Amino acid sequence: MSTGPLIAAAVLWGAAAGALLPRAVYRFSAPAGEPWHTACPRGHAVGGWLGPARCGPCARTVRDDVPGPAAPALAAPAAPAPAAYGPSAVLLALVTALLCALLALATGTRPELGVWAALTPLGVLLTVVDLRVQRLPDPLTLPLAGAALALLGAAALLPEHAGDWFTALYGALALGLGFFVLFLVNPGGMGFGDVKLALGLGAVLGWYGWPTLMLGTFAAFLLGALYGGALVVTRRAGRKTAIAFGPFLLAGAYLGLLTGACTA
Repeated sequence: MSTGPLIAAAVLWGAAAGALLPRAVYRFSAPAGEPWHTACPRGHAVGGWLGPARCGPCARTVRDDVPGPAAPALAAPAAPAPAAYGPSAVLLALVTALLCALLALATGTRPELGVWAALTPLGVLLTVVDLRVQRLPDPLTLPLAGAALALLGAAALLPEHAGDWFTALYGALALGLGFFVLFLVNPGGMGFGDVKLALGLGAVLGWYGWPTLMLGTFAAFLLGALYGGALVVTRRAGRKTAIAFGPFLLAGAYLGLLTGACTA
């Protein structure tokens, strides 16, 4: 497959997968210690995990509450809960499509592209959830690590792959152990969810070798430091204010992955 159709396929896949994320984002965006959301903000049950984050009963309530032509001007209804209760499906589709397109451009026709395309929507989901509630759910981080190693193992059996599965395995263990040590040293600055996320990202980065792993990790800490510094300078946060590190860890891994794919 030439580059053009490959990128087009990646865009279509990313857009379709991203459009299914809003409901999962809402359901997983529960503060630490609370169960996952099972109802919309107004209390109507939410079924399933994938799809748009819009509530049919809430939408009907909005329509029913709008006064008709003959209604008195003073009979304005109380503001109902919005029918949409999650992030924009269009925005998530655009972001996921762009990320997949860049990965397709960097990776080309190598079989690991299928792995990156499969994991990208999960990375977007984790990023948005962590930004909303500073939580990296176990049902997402742990399967990410297992899926990364399993899919990369399958890619290693195909011709023309550009990575090494054993280095991916060692990378997962090394980055997970390194983040676990950081967690033990400073539990307030490093969440245990970051440790679990590091397992999967270590596998992804390790596929292209140790330099890619170090680059992705360095980029994550650099991005996090720049963001934290900007918050301090603008007085929107103090030096001890906790920020969600998962999005920076994922962004750094993505930049490292793009670099590794381009240079492999």
